[in-house]
Amino acid sequence: MKQRYAVIVLFALIIASSFTSLDSYRATSRLVSEDMDRALALALEEQQSDVISQDTIRTFNNHLQIAALRGKATLAVDTRGQKFKAYAHCSEATIFSLSDQRPATILWILTIGWGMFCFYRRKKYEPLLAGMTHYGGLRFSESESRFYAEDGHQVQLTPMQHQLMEMFFLSPTHSLTKSEICAALWPKKPDASETLYTLIRRLKPVIEQHSDLRIESDRSRAYRLTIK
Repeated sequence: MKQRYAVIVLFALIIASSFTSLDSYRATSRLVSEDMDRALALALEEQQSDVISQDTIRTFNNHLQIAALRGKATLAVDTRGQKFKAYAHCSEATIFSLSDQRPATILWILTIGWGMFCFYRRKKYEPLLAGMTHYGGLRFSESESRFYAEDGHQVQLTPMQHQLMEMFFLSPTHSLTKSEICAALWPKKPDASETLYTLIRRLKPVIEQHSDLRIESDRSRAYRLTIK
């Protein structure tokens, strides 16, 4: 797997974990608010008084359907307006503890595991990839005469494909004319146009699969290795 895809998966897991946790919190928050509002309305209706007393709190707790809220919900009076207004609330920590965080926890475990895997794989291949020529997610080791993908795995090429890719990498502009390629690969062949065309056609999907590169043609007179 390409390094950028591994990072994309990691960020996708982080986002999925965060949204799953937040969604569960919001759903629980709505249920808690509805339960507290209903319990408070019933408590005030039963006592037929606007005074918040110990009896009000006891009655309020008895009417709460979510047992875990009893003793944790708070009753308060809003004195900012002209009319009496009582309301109930509880802390964000309480709501979070009541929410079902099991799906989010599973996703966070997967996220941490994937992050550790990405870190381990990068550390494993860092010494191997050091000192290589890098271009468009592909690395070339002149000492080994091998091509490596960004994840450290060797890209398998035929001898002709390898020779052509080496020419592309060693070229300062990463471009070659048709005559340069034919002279290097088939020096004794009068017209190697069809052979070159076949070689380029078969090389393209291999390069695009293992890197962010592609081979562009300039009316078949020249070829250029470019980043997508």
